[in-house]
Amino acid sequence: MKINILTLFPEMFEPLKSSITGRAIKNNLLEISLINYRDYSKDRLKHVDDTPYGGGAGMVIKPEPIYDAFKDIKEKSKVIYMSPKGKLFNQSMAVSLSKEENITIICGHYEGVDERLIEEIVDEEISIGDYVLTGGELPAMVVIDAISRNIEGVLNGESIKDESFSNGLLEYPQYTRPEVFNGRKVPDILLSRKSSRNW
Repeated sequence: MKINILTLFPEMFEPLKSSITGRAIKNNLLEISLINYRDYSKDRLKHVDDTPYGGGAGMVIKPEPIYDAFKDIKEKSKVIYMSPKGKLFNQSMAVSLSKEENITIICGHYEGVDERLIEEIVDEEISIGDYVLTGGELPAMVVIDAISRNIEGVLNGESIKDESFSNGLLEYPQYTRPEVFNGRKVPDILLSRKSSRNW
């Protein structure tokens, strides 16, 4: 799978090189392409925002820089805009998106992006919760992390099958050694069903 990320802050995505997403990248199961749409600004000072028509506080990302950056992407892809107005992200969406070959994620900033850009190229708007963040970068990382876990070959199939939300339920409490910690003992039922590991 390839994920293109259109962002003003590509340096924020450094954590994706770690943990499971990092392993997926290293094993060529996931490719991340970071595209700074400020590079596509035709303004001599590289501005990408302007004041909103109709007034109001804040600035709005202009449509041209993101559109021109998107046109430079060679692969046909599903386009997602991270937005507080979007559909609330969940596990079933993560599983569905993990089946895509190419995804492009647009990270807005300030008061968001010009609505005409959304109408022109966006397939789906996604939110990770009912709160306001500075931009779309952190939500994009959440979505990418959740998607990458479900890409075939990234995790053991049994691990995915038993994870929280895989059957609409949360995972049960987990315990490991030591058998007693600060006076709290592992439940007897688990001690009577020892795994195949050497205890």
